[in-house]
Amino acid sequence: MTLGSRQARTLAKHHGLGNDFLIHFSDVVPETAPALARSLCHRTEGIGADGLVFGLTDGSAHQFVLFNADGGRAEISGNGMRCFGQALAMRDSTTAASYDVLTDAGVKHVSVRLTDTPVGEVTVEMGQAHAGPVVDTAVIDAAVGAAQADSVDMGNPHIVIAVDSPPTFDMAVVGPAIEQAYLPTGMNVHLVAAKNDEVTMNIWERGAGATEACGSGACAAAVVANRWGLVGDDVTVTMPGGSVGVHLVTNDGQTLARLTGPTAFVGHIEIPANVWKQASHG
Repeated sequence: MTLGSRQARTLAKHHGLGNDFLIHFSDVVPETAPALARSLCHRTEGIGADGLVFGLTDGSAHQFVLFNADGGRAEISGNGMRCFGQALAMRDSTTAASYDVLTDAGVKHVSVRLTDTPVGEVTVEMGQAHAGPVVDTAVIDAAVGAAQADSVDMGNPHIVIAVDSPPTFDMAVVGPAIEQAYLPTGMNVHLVAAKNDEVTMNIWERGAGATEACGSGACAAAVVANRWGLVGDDVTVTMPGGSVGVHLVTNDGQTLARLTGPTAFVGHIEIPANVWKQASHG
């Protein structure tokens, strides 16, 4: 049923290691979705989130459409997909479920196990890691100093840069300095250090800024660190918000990534019709 303009909307808020999303089950993606994302995701004037997800469901068919906090439409989000999987399982009143979900980066398989009401573990088959955009070494050198770097496309673009101590860098400074070379498309920027099948990562997300975690970025970091010979096929990626596991399968030169990590349900938020209408123009 399509909601009328006078009806309140209900959002579910979830996060994956602090990377948080507002999820709204709907029949359609409204034309005002970019404005809604900017308004509702605003940290002080809205509810606050890194992105707004519209979940389109029709029987057993599910579609995931994500708008970043800046209103830009994103192809995929590993943590957003994991949160969406938890929201689907909670909606279906089950503690274990699997879903095939259509995204702008193709169909992704999601497996959910809920340990209790607010907490779950969700795995997403993120698919093939493709070659990313050309690495601008001059921009990277200016931002963090001369460093080894590579790029990966996980359905969205990532630059992975090796540094000695990722947490010591201010991503609110480093991220925009590097991303500016990739405008207007934008770029996810990750500083990493890797050894013994573990990657430490600091994050700048396109459209959301410095975030606590990035699922697709964790996959990109694992792929690049594996390519550099620093980690094997089962990688723990630790970010400011916590750790996820990335399993890599390489065959005939193609690398597939599987992302597993915790999710948490924060709560349901009811948006009055007049507030939704006002946010639609935000």
